[in-house]
Amino acid sequence: MKSAEMLQTATTERRRVAGLDGIRGLAALFVVFHHVWLLSFPGFPRDTGPGWASWMIYGHFAVVVFIVLSGFSLALSPARDGWRLGSLSGFARRRAWRILPPYWAAVAFSLVIAWTLVPQPEQGVPTAKSVLVYGLLLQDVFGSPSPNGALWSIAVEAQLYVVFPLLLLVLRRMGALAMVGAVTAVVVAVGLLAPVVPAVGALMRLTPQFAALFALGMAGAGVVRLRRRVPLQWLALAALLPVLALIVVNGSVWTIANLYWIDLIIGPATVLLLAAVATGRPGPLVWLLDTPPVRSLGSFSYSLYLIHAPIVVNVHALLIAPRMEQGIPAFLVCLAVAVPVTVVAARLFAAVFELPFTRNRTPAALRARFSRKPAKTDRK
Repeated sequence: MKSAEMLQTATTERRRVAGLDGIRGLAALFVVFHHVWLLSFPGFPRDTGPGWASWMIYGHFAVVVFIVLSGFSLALSPARDGWRLGSLSGFARRRAWRILPPYWAAVAFSLVIAWTLVPQPEQGVPTAKSVLVYGLLLQDVFGSPSPNGALWSIAVEAQLYVVFPLLLLVLRRMGALAMVGAVTAVVVAVGLLAPVVPAVGALMRLTPQFAALFALGMAGAGVVRLRRRVPLQWLALAALLPVLALIVVNGSVWTIANLYWIDLIIGPATVLLLAAVATGRPGPLVWLLDTPPVRSLGSFSYSLYLIHAPIVVNVHALLIAPRMEQGIPAFLVCLAVAVPVTVVAARLFAAVFELPFTRNRTPAALRARFSRKPAKTDRK
């Protein structure tokens, strides 16, 4: 059994791309900061906080990173194998095993918090419909009081998993450019027609731009097939700078009103950065992302994303708001209290509901791990 464990660990290490876990962890932490900012300063989408914290208003872009990274990571293995996925049922089981146990546990946790303490801002107390809708991952289709403001994107990602095999088939037969182009063309058409065609406008609930970002991430996984070095880190910077300039010049109100299009134009910079990191560049950044603390944060980033919102809201509502008005002091205190509490809680949550499912890839492996008897020792 020990040799089998060592083999599984070695295989996991070979498949792990240095730096990607760190990106996940920092993106999840960015979302935590974003929600602390929202509770501390009024007027969103106006930026009423201090200038040095302005970047925290754009927590939505962390979800963009998650979506691109999801397509990128899922496609890495098929990219090494001629863009072949293998068993559809096997893929579905692996995704369900990885995503659903911590997700359902987070839904239950969020419901208990909302029912017994403080519900999410502007949502009200969750109902039986909330339980059904969120339990079935349909929160982006049907409206209901949300027990957790961060869970909307999990439904989007689950729906992208459904179309992943089809996108992979198109990529294999027609090429990455054709696949990304076809998806992006549909997304752009939806964005243009949504303001004038009500039926198309209804699709905006599904955040269609994420389909293009996911497809772009998949195409970016082809970096593992490159035979020559390309300065991807500099291409990423060149693609990012115009977007940053656009955001700075136009401000938060305009940017957040146009997230559909900003997401699309920030996608290439994101996938180029991921491709650069996956090929080990720039070296100092990859080193930083793969340091033990950052990599550890990435190992439970899913749990951090799943449960942070109810914790941050309740820390602010029960500890900060009764004692301090919104503003910089309340913001700093909330950061100092809510962030470490959330990280520690997420690590404990992950130990029960996430990490056992990532370290044991099948139900049989999980059962074997927890049913294993301690070895007897010879005390002669």
